[in-house]
Amino acid sequence: MKKKRLGEILRERDHISVENLEKALRDQQGKLVHLGEFLLQRGLVSKPDLVSALDEVSRTPYFDCTSVEVDAATLRLITPSMARSCCALPLETAGNKLVVVMAEPQNLRFLDELRFKSGMQISPRMGFRSEVEAAITINYASAESEAAAAVATAAASAAASLVSMKEIVLAAADTEMEFISSSSQERNVEAMREMQSELLQKSRTTPAVMLVASMIKAAAERSASDIHIEPHSDDTAIRFRVDGMLREYQRIPKALQNSVASRIKILSDMDIAERRAPQDGRFLVKIGGRRIDLRVSTLPTQYGEKVVMRLLEGDAPLQDLAKLGFPMWIEERLRPMLRLPQGMILVTGPTGSGKSTTLYSSLLLIRRPSINIITVEDPVEYAVAGLNQVQVNTKAGLTFASCLRSILRQDPNVIMIGEIRDKETAEIALKAAQTGHLVLSTLHTNDSVSAVTRLLDLGVPGFQIATSLTAIIAQRLIRRLCVCSTSTPTTPEYASQLVQAGIADPSAFHNAPNGCEICDLTGFKGRIGIYEMLALDEPIRASIREGGNSDEIRTLARQSGMKLMQEYALEHVRDGLTTLEEVQRVVPFASVTSVHCVSCARELSAAFLFCPHCGKKRTSAKTVKPKRLALVPQGVVNE
Repeated sequence: MKKKRLGEILRERDHISVENLEKALRDQQGKLVHLGEFLLQRGLVSKPDLVSALDEVSRTPYFDCTSVEVDAATLRLITPSMARSCCALPLETAGNKLVVVMAEPQNLRFLDELRFKSGMQISPRMGFRSEVEAAITINYASAESEAAAAVATAAASAAASLVSMKEIVLAAADTEMEFISSSSQERNVEAMREMQSELLQKSRTTPAVMLVASMIKAAAERSASDIHIEPHSDDTAIRFRVDGMLREYQRIPKALQNSVASRIKILSDMDIAERRAPQDGRFLVKIGGRRIDLRVSTLPTQYGEKVVMRLLEGDAPLQDLAKLGFPMWIEERLRPMLRLPQGMILVTGPTGSGKSTTLYSSLLLIRRPSINIITVEDPVEYAVAGLNQVQVNTKAGLTFASCLRSILRQDPNVIMIGEIRDKETAEIALKAAQTGHLVLSTLHTNDSVSAVTRLLDLGVPGFQIATSLTAIIAQRLIRRLCVCSTSTPTTPEYASQLVQAGIADPSAFHNAPNGCEICDLTGFKGRIGIYEMLALDEPIRASIREGGNSDEIRTLARQSGMKLMQEYALEHVRDGLTTLEEVQRVVPFASVTSVHCVSCARELSAAFLFCPHCGKKRTSAKTVKPKRLALVPQGVVNE
């Protein structure tokens, strides 16, 4: 005999009309809620009628758990996390059987998990999901067990109360967060629906879901670039990278580490069963009107999986060069270079120094319908209209070098390469710059002159570099003082530091960080770009062809008017926008030796045999110590 469905039984008993049943079935499509609960929520059937029909369908007795009180010994048979994931509350023991009220009493996987965890046979009872979840919350909150305390602590963000948990869940649901799958896998799409459904249904929100949603929202509000979830021996730390510096956001109990990591891995379409190998994934989230792309990476550590999420705003507004902080003379020289039909412009600096933003802003200047712009990136950070953007996929054999070969057959005018990592990519890019293409790319070097040395070290011939390169821009990002900064008298010791760093006439007062709610008590809010540009002229090209001595190239560039990053940074210190300590943390202070003529005292190139100003022979020149010296040479900080 064919088993009857719930809707058929309700219809036969005249508990619901055909029209209401059909409408309910249509409205239920795509929603993660059972038909019975959906009908009850809509008020289409009464609870006694629905319970009677469900008894006939499932043959599992209904148990009203709204006011049940379970003893602590029975609760300890099932952990709080398992009770929430299975939506099952242990009621009592009867011999070797454990009576459990469940929202899905026919779910064999849940029954097996409960049987394995408790070591007893499971005698299921049926309950409505909202009632079971409420009973789980009440009973486990009152139980004096370590697991219950951990759940309560995490759910309340270290406040240790279920009232606070409900407030946080409500806040997370009110942020209009929308999770979007970037995968075509049905399991990943279903995970997104489940996450969204739990956020909307406040009573169902689990601690892991609440924590993931709240940390992403908090990171977005603080304009953080990364979220770090770091397991320790006793607990798990959540930290945000804001303005290049890591700040601790909160600590959660160790018991929630795996559930939070698993939730993120499910959203990122990773294998949650694999915890021994690193994995990569991604997903999208909308917070209000902001669309954020989260690139997720996991790494197995001594105490569990460390998770890092990088936040990228794919439709972030692009800015022109002036708003990025480019000095006027660099911007005036760079704009004509970007309009050249061929050549290569390199942007150098450590990770997180804003190189990609500079490249995108440069492309924004030259973007127009009459030219074909193609980019090769890993990953594509900003979606820009009018650009043909290609994402590297090493697993499919799509590398920077292989992409470049194909791009050259796509009739490009401008090519943007995310990063030059090897000799093959460098040679193809330089050849493209020689054959009628404008090429923009990045390198990881300390300063602009070091980029030439890096290309030579990769094995690229000097003559090829000299004929292809147009300019090299080096940059850093230093933190800007918050509006709460205070004016402090300059002590003699601090004035001495300023003088030795290069500020010849320090003022009597200087700005110092203070701390307020706007800057999270750090004293800094936002960052400023620091730049230097090496424009290749004929003397510099000749030096590169002969081997590219760094000191000689730097001297020639200085004679052409190039200012070092440290000089621009010190100007910001003098103007009160940042501090000397911040500059020394980020900007590499180089000792620049210069050669001066003994006769006229003018600066000379190391390659000159005679002084071009007074005609004296080069052998009579002497080396003068640099005017700008740091107290301690600073290395590059990889942000």
